Amino acid sequence: MNSDHSYRVILGVTGGIAAYKAPEILRQLQQRGAEVRVVLTRAATRFIGRVTFEALSRHPVIVEMFEPEMNVTVRHVEMARWADLLLVAPATAHTLARFAHGLADDFLTTLYLSARCPVLVAPAMDAEMWENVATQENLARLRERGVAILPPERGYLASGIEGEGRLAEPEHIVARALVILAARPYARDLEGEHVLITAGPTCEDLDPIRYLTNRSTGKMGYALAHAALARGAQVTLISGPTTISPPPDAHAIFVRRAEEMYRTVLSHMERATIIIKAAAVADYRPTTFSPTKLKKAEADFTLALERTPDILAELGRRKGARVLVGFAAETEAHLEHGRRKLIEKNLDLIVVNDAASAETGFAAEENAGWLLDREGNVLEVPRMSKYEMAMRILDRVRELRGRRASARGADERSR
Repeated sequence: MNSDHSYRVILGVTGGIAAYKAPEILRQLQQRGAEVRVVLTRAATRFIGRVTFEALSRHPVIVEMFEPEMNVTVRHVEMARWADLLLVAPATAHTLARFAHGLADDFLTTLYLSARCPVLVAPAMDAEMWENVATQENLARLRERGVAILPPERGYLASGIEGEGRLAEPEHIVARALVILAARPYARDLEGEHVLITAGPTCEDLDPIRYLTNRSTGKMGYALAHAALARGAQVTLISGPTTISPPPDAHAIFVRRAEEMYRTVLSHMERATIIIKAAAVADYRPTTFSPTKLKKAEADFTLALERTPDILAELGRRKGARVLVGFAAETEAHLEHGRRKLIEKNLDLIVVNDAASAETGFAAEENAGWLLDREGNVLEVPRMSKYEMAMRILDRVRELRGRRASARGADERSR
């Protein structure tokens, strides 16, 4: 990081009436010690001039991909490496769509594709555009990729109607940016680590039509993969069936059944230094598979089940010097059940969630819970995005790895 500033932020401003609030966002970031550089879309210049941002930021403002007297053809890569955060405020529906679909047709979208730092977008648009299914699908896709989204607020809009779509207040945007930036002193702190992550559910087939599964969506595991990559780790992601696209830089392997996940995890654990089992693996499977559809019968139907392999227990037996993290989705006695699982499975850290919560359960965009380690430490994590939760988990993993390395060094010195 730049020694003269706490943080380095790129502020992207797109073409909406709310662009007039962007200078205030820039000013508040500077007041908190950030160095800010600004990128405008061409449409943004119809609402606010680049001279304003150049005067406030004391840096040239980039609009075009090919600026005169500036080697912008590689500048997007340079800036992407420089930044601790890419903040886009306001973010129009058009810009969100281009981000979601990987278009690179101007400097800001090219910069977004090059960024390896966290990305925060603050959308602003009319209520109908915000509520449109296309916009919501684009937002969902961006969330899956680890983009933090600060939703717009309700109020009077440029169209004269009242509704949801007004840009969040500058102080709210800056506060959210600072939460994300708080993790940046550890940027690339997992470089040299190989993180093996499991995600999603498993499906245990009964016949060609039916199967046993659970409500896991894979969102937490995929958020962990994005976060580990952002912190410099190599990532192997072993995923059950899910609709989420894996991070492009992860080595993704897809499985369906618990037995497949068991074999795949064990065959890939050798290179891993950190293993995070976030998958919700089925505990039982049908004892037999019918190659034809089972028909309804007048008599009651009894389904015979057998246990699936206990992946986490086997990892606990084989982990060696690796850090092993597990999850426990509980509906009651959360900490008691979590502690028992931590010890029984020989884990280093366990993440305990309230499975009964609609706000932070399997399909939710946010998570909350407790992090428990073998020394009896309990860290309660309040409700936050799953990406931010992933960062908190990796903070604890990094501490455990550092503590273990220090202990090994002390042992070697005492010999």
